[in-house]
Amino acid sequence: MSMLNVLVSLITDDNDYQLAQAASAQTAASKLGANVQIMYSGNDAVQQTQQILSFIQNPAKRPDAILAEPVGTGMAQIAKAAVAAGIAWGVINSDVDYISQLRQHALVPVFSILSDHEAIGKIQGQQIAAFLGDQGCVLYVEGPSVRDVAKVRSKGMLATKPTGVLIKTLKGDWTQQSGYHAVKSWLSLSTSRQLNVSMIACQNDDMAIGARRAFEELSNSQEREAWLRLPITGCDGVPNSGQEWVRQGRLSATVVSPPIVGDAMVLLAHAVKAGSQPPERTLVAPRSFPALNELQKARAAGQKL
Repeated sequence: MSMLNVLVSLITDDNDYQLAQAASAQTAASKLGANVQIMYSGNDAVQQTQQILSFIQNPAKRPDAILAEPVGTGMAQIAKAAVAAGIAWGVINSDVDYISQLRQHALVPVFSILSDHEAIGKIQGQQIAAFLGDQGCVLYVEGPSVRDVAKVRSKGMLATKPTGVLIKTLKGDWTQQSGYHAVKSWLSLSTSRQLNVSMIACQNDDMAIGARRAFEELSNSQEREAWLRLPITGCDGVPNSGQEWVRQGRLSATVVSPPIVGDAMVLLAHAVKAGSQPPERTLVAPRSFPALNELQKARAAGQKL
């Protein structure tokens, strides 16, 4: 088999998890003897579509496979165009509904692989319970609603957070700057002082660390310290950012969701070699960092989390 050429389309290069996704693709490609080209779409769904189409429509640029983490919708029409051109198609971190239909007549691998986003949300709800018990108010910074990732993480969180805990939702776009601006704008409202917030939880670590920066910049030292004493949590848990921020005490906890583009590369390579289809849908399980029982023990002992 000749060298496998794979195009990887990611959301943004301004996000540690996306950079970890790219690194996992490069590591897998090196082990598999494959060639990988990585593109970032700048959080722009139209730009992502145009970038991918430019490869599909140009025979000189056409890869053997495209692995895409959609900015917005699952790109059903782009997937059909890719498969029609003989390009394998893998969807990353998006629960799309067209895979089974596309696989019926596809001569190339077609599949999806995603972190279990509902489980991520459920762990975050359990972390909220570990920090607050049955009562409190959480300032919750969500990702963009155009993607199912944010919706499903919220669904999971709401299913496991204590019923007595209130949720105040702000919107971000997965970047540190968006978390910073969402919280900074909210703090400028007089109503932000009326809401007795007891925790900040964000749908990824970048937005969480951006939110923390907004608190760090408050000019009133008493107010600043009061906010910074509250638990701040995120998701993704990249070892050298999210997990490291927890170790440093800048975040109180995260949910580890391993980068999965490397796993997609392996599934793809094995399927191509065997002339078969990989599993239609692969879910990758997350975990709490620190472990939930550690958070629960610390709270029971009255320690600062």
